[in-house]
Amino acid sequence: MKPYRYHDWRRLIGTPVEIRKDFQCVRTGVVDDAMEDSSALWIAADAGGGRTLFTAAEGFEVWIRPQELDGKLCFKMAAAQLCAPRR
Repeated sequence: MKPYRYHDWRRLIGTPVEIRKDFQCVRTGVVDDAMEDSSALWIAADAGGGRTLFTAAEGFEVWIRPQELDGKLCFKMAAAQLCAPRR
């Protein structure tokens, strides 16, 4: 599936993402935490690097790619869940 840019970073906690700047992927990983206003997020530490902070003010963008899972579930998130208003 084709990746797409996602703007509500707070909703992505626990989700695998790509961090891009100037059309280049600079890091991939799982979102560990994010600011409520989507101004910054942290990618969890993994084999590719330590826990890292990325900010929108520095021009970073977050891209997601729906992924198939094994078992009865088809996708980690459905488009409707991503677009649904937060409660």
